[in-house]
This record gives sequence, structure tokens and C-alpha cells, in this order.
Amino acid sequence: MMLLLISNPQTQLIAMTSRPNTENYLDLFLNDIPMMDVRAPIEYEKGAFPHTVNEPLMNDEERHLVGIRYKQKGQESAIELGNELVCGAIKANRIEQWQAFTQAHPDGYLYCFRGGLRSRTTQQWLSEAGIEYPLVTGGYKAMRRFLIDELTVSANTHRYRIISGRTGTGKTRLLKRTPNFVDLEGLANHRGSSFGRQLTDQPSQIDFENGLSIALLKARHLKNGPIYIEDESRLIGRNAVPQEFRDRSSISDIVVLEAPIDERINIVLQDYVIDMTNAYQQDAGTEAGFNLFSEYLLNSLSRIQKRLGGEQTQFLQSLMQDALKDQQQSNTLDKHKEWIQILLSKYYDPMYDFQLSKKSERIIFRGNKDDILGWINQDQ
Repeated sequence: MMLLLISNPQTQLIAMTSRPNTENYLDLFLNDIPMMDVRAPIEYEKGAFPHTVNEPLMNDEERHLVGIRYKQKGQESAIELGNELVCGAIKANRIEQWQAFTQAHPDGYLYCFRGGLRSRTTQQWLSEAGIEYPLVTGGYKAMRRFLIDELTVSANTHRYRIISGRTGTGKTRLLKRTPNFVDLEGLANHRGSSFGRQLTDQPSQIDFENGLSIALLKARHLKNGPIYIEDESRLIGRNAVPQEFRDRSSISDIVVLEAPIDERINIVLQDYVIDMTNAYQQDAGTEAGFNLFSEYLLNSLSRIQKRLGGEQTQFLQSLMQDALKDQQQSNTLDKHKEWIQILLSKYYDPMYDFQLSKKSERIIFRGNKDDILGWINQDQ
């Protein structure tokens, strides 16, 4: 529960901005309009939008104390406490941060949870500092509701094509060359397999859903034709694909990308060995980074141990450890290709082929990347 920190409620009625407040949520998200979120950090971490910056009116502790006072003694007393907590140097510092944002983003907006008390307080304090800055009517709650509703519209009204293919065929590379696509794995910051974890954390579920809804809005309003997406399972790492979107995907046409095994091995080698080694070493240094990369690779294998079986897992672990040793000592990568080929042929391919067999009636085209791109271009 958050409260206005100004003592006269009538100030809420004063027109405070040279640009009007907005409730045009579609424009905000289609055009990546920068927004300043004045909610407390704990609220922002639970759910936010792209192109926003958290510059809170009150920090988590201040918000907590004001909320307690409101429950115990009512609004007026809570307002008094808020003004006691956010005053002097603290208030000056927060206004300074807001000023910096407004100067960097003169076309932006500010918002709080409902677009009321905290937003109006922020507006007034900025106005007193000589800056008129508009807010988003309805705040975070209204924008979140808008994106939830639009996600349902996107799922139910638009045409999708699913890029499918065995592991290592380069589906994401192909996806990004299609004329209208949404990259689910990019939004989830995860490649979607047991080896798919990235160095940086995945977004919260709410942030993933917000990002997906915005990406679909752009695909619907700014581009033409069917939207291409990859064939994903229910979970991409820890992020769950919304059910209405999964339902739509389950009846959409499928385009199958094919590639020879040698090409697939090289793609997996690039994505999961070369690129991940470089990422870990850039983040943690050469030696520590390689150790972290090795842990990542072995831990990823252990996640599928139940499906592989103990004997097969031990064999692949041995191959992987030998490959890591050669990579570290002589910077050679050939031994990595051994475990990659076995994992593709013995684990991923049978699983994929079985799943695709249940969707065969939905396949509308199959071929290599050039075949598919040529077919897509002719289809426009």
C-alpha cells in the first residue's frame, strides 16, 4: 500500500504537465517509449517492462513502514510518516535522479502501480523543481492488464508458422532471417535445452510474459504476414510459455529445417562450446572462466542422466572430460565433436523424431535453410 506524500489532496487536480498524461499503452510499447517506474525496488523486481528504469519514490523499507502506519492509523498519519522518511537530502537525491531521467528522456513518462498517489507526488516534486513531466494513467497495473489481454488477442487472431528441426540445425539462425518473427528463446534468455542456460539470469515469469506480449504486438502492428516462432516445449528454462499461446502453436503450420549431421555438430560446437567458453572467460577471466564453463557443461549433461541412463551418462562424461582437457591444454576442439555426435544421434534425434511424427499432418514445407528462405520469399 503506497500513499501520497503531499499533504493537500487537492493538488492531485492541478494540471502539471506540458505534455498530457497518457493511456495510449499501445503507442508506449510499439515505440519503446522510455518510462520511469517510481514503485519500490521489490515491486519492480517482481515485474516490469522493457525500456523502463526504476527510480523509486520510496525504497523498500520506507514503503514497508508507511504501509504499516496506514493500516494502524490511516492515510493522514501515513502521509506524515512518508514526508518524515523522504525529506532533506534523501528527497533532494531522488529528485536529482528523476531530473536526470527526464533530461535523458524528454519524450518519456513516469508511472507507479496505479498511476495515482506516487505518480502525482513525483510529478509535483518535479514541477516544483521546474520540470513538467507526464505520467501513465492507470500505471503498472493497467499496462500489465493491457499486455495480458493483448497476448490473448495475439494468440487467437494471428497466423503462426513453427520453425522445427532436429537439434543443431540452426533454427534460431533461420528464424532471425524470416520477415516476421518472435524469438521466444531470446525473450527467455535460454536456449531451451538442458544445455541452454546463459550466464545472465532469466527474466521473471511476469517479465517474460510482458516481453512476449510486446514482441507479438510489434509483429502484428509493424510487420506483415505470418509470425514465425521456434518449436518450443512448455518450459524454456524456468519460463513457462503462456497456455493460450501454446494452444495456438499446437495447431499452427510447421516448417521443418534439415541439415546434415556434420553441419549440426559444428553448430552445436559453436553455440555450446566456443561461444560459451568465450562468454565465461570474458566474465570471469581465462582460468576461472574455463573452470566455470566446464562445470556448466558437465552439469548440463547430468540434467538428462535419467533419460540417458547411468552407463551412457558415465561414458559421455568421460568423453566430455577428455575434450575439456584437450581444449584447455592445446586449444583443440575435435574431441568435443565425439560427445556431441553421440548425444545428437542417441538422445536428441530419437526424441525429436518421435515428437514430430505426432505432428506430421501440420508440416507444410521442409528443406535446408536456403530452400526454406526461398520458399518464404515466394510466399510473401
